[in-house]
Amino acid sequence: MTALFLYDDNKARAFEPFATTRPISEMVAGTMSIRERWRLVAPLAESRFLAGSRHELFDEPGAQAGTGVIPAGSIIAHARCVPAIPPDREAAVRRLAACSMWRCGDRLAAVRIKDSLDAAAFDDGLLTLEQLYAGTGAVGAIDGWWLDDVWDFIRHLPDQLASDIPRLAAAAKSSTRPPQHTAILGDNGITIIDGAGDSAGSSATIIEPHVVLDATAGPIFINAGTHIRAFTRITGPCYIGRDVSIMGGDVTGCSIGDVSKVRGELSSTIVLGHANKGHDGFVGHSYLGRWVNLGAGTITSNLKNTYGTVSLWTPDGVHDTGLQFLGTMFGDHVKTGIGLRLTTGTVLGAGANVYGAMPPKVVAPFSWGDGPPYSLYRADKFVQAAERMMARRQVGLTDRARRHLTSAHAGRWIVAATAESEIRLK
Repeated sequence: MTALFLYDDNKARAFEPFATTRPISEMVAGTMSIRERWRLVAPLAESRFLAGSRHELFDEPGAQAGTGVIPAGSIIAHARCVPAIPPDREAAVRRLAACSMWRCGDRLAAVRIKDSLDAAAFDDGLLTLEQLYAGTGAVGAIDGWWLDDVWDFIRHLPDQLASDIPRLAAAAKSSTRPPQHTAILGDNGITIIDGAGDSAGSSATIIEPHVVLDATAGPIFINAGTHIRAFTRITGPCYIGRDVSIMGGDVTGCSIGDVSKVRGELSSTIVLGHANKGHDGFVGHSYLGRWVNLGAGTITSNLKNTYGTVSLWTPDGVHDTGLQFLGTMFGDHVKTGIGLRLTTGTVLGAGANVYGAMPPKVVAPFSWGDGPPYSLYRADKFVQAAERMMARRQVGLTDRARRHLTSAHAGRWIVAATAESEIRLK
């Protein structure tokens, strides 16, 4: 059986702080994961990811590592290519059958392999799609965006939301009007999905009085089971996932993943899902990985006092992002203490538990403490805490996931003192 294989090349595998614990195809770009986007473009029977041995045990619904022999006719797709949601899925499927290569812009985004191939060929991330032997079909075109750097998730967010939401709204099988007590501004469209009795088991969508939905600058999509409390303002373009709780505040230009809690001011930010920002505190132009918990009053800076561009740490050095606005990259399972202040362009590694006043601009995975030199968060203690947090959302930590997190802990990266000094000089 042919399948879709999403390939993390060596550049994608350096997208920290997220690549420590997940394949890049399991990152949300715009309103959905990259895997889900490719499944709309190439709806084959199965999908797998090719992200190296460190993620073979990755265990989240819908995600599975590719191992063994990849059958001839399978499609190998670039995980750093973010396809646009096709406006006509049936037409996309027809085009799929006729093509053996696909380009996004001027780059090769996917190849249908003519011969079977061992998945081990992708283990080191160095193989390029251009080196694969494709079939003789036509060359198709895919609309979308390329992720050349980890901050491109934030760079492309406004365009992706503006593109995604109208197409999600058009495809919605049923939607409901905002309650009469809701204040509506703008005319870019507001879609609300009522989850009462749906097959996914979501509860009814609730929008309390004194909520403002401002679609002046872009559309708004509110998915099933969401509860928006009084004194909340949501400004489009904005996507709210399933079973989200928004407990007051100002949410502008964001993508809020399923089963998350949000309070306070949130701007131009992606929340991957199952994350908790349940208290006041500004978070802007940031990315929250899965199972992140922000302590009360955690605040990010997303703009330098000089109004210059923001630099960000990466595994191959500190780089100027070219962005005037950039906040914090929170890896999976990051926890922050109350009142933590985060400067522009901060990177908090997966599993870090930081508190105190202001950490440096890069904190290694599984660090613990109120400042450098940080202690190492013991693997067994970290896993126990993760299991307790997940249980609060009725999600069990499987043995496979436990082994994956333990392996991520063993393979963690570290930050040299020179790197921290270089960042402070930027």
